[in-house]
Amino acid sequence: MAAPPSITTLDLSATWVMNKALSDETDEILRLQGVSWFTRRAISLATITLYVRHYKDDDGIEHIDIDQKLTGIPGTSEYRILDWTLREHEDYLFGPVIGKSRRAKLDEIENEFLRDGWLPDTVESGVINSYVKSDTPKSSTSWIVEQTWGFENIDDERRYVRHVDFIGPGNEHIQARLVYDFYAFAS
Repeated sequence: MAAPPSITTLDLSATWVMNKALSDETDEILRLQGVSWFTRRAISLATITLYVRHYKDDDGIEHIDIDQKLTGIPGTSEYRILDWTLREHEDYLFGPVIGKSRRAKLDEIENEFLRDGWLPDTVESGVINSYVKSDTPKSSTSWIVEQTWGFENIDDERRYVRHVDFIGPGNEHIQARLVYDFYAFAS
């Protein structure tokens, strides 16, 4: 279902369901991140739902809290603070990671894939930019993923989208677009 125009990158609070028919395949990215075949298979069959709460704290700093639920297997939680400060996180699927997030204007993004395709409201408000890498000494894996989040016109419908630029342990380079259906306004 199309995203309502009232939801922008200024407030992504809503429930979103990944549209696998419109999204690119991510199995190879997950494999290179060390996710087992069994878990990757379960993810490929699961419905992936994001419960997003986007808010500002008392200091005016943006936060995006996401509970990701997958049918049949445990999901993950993301707690993004949009201040571009590196933070450690222990992730259920990916193990120890280090990441940072921010709101960014498109001219601050060097990677063309991460920069292109956004609707005017996303261009005006900025994309959500995320950078995460494996904590190699703790995880024994080595990968980097950078994402931009915003809204695109896909099949004549406004959709919440994540652009994913992945560099794997052997310097594999994979780009993917994840597309989400609007399900419900946040309660």
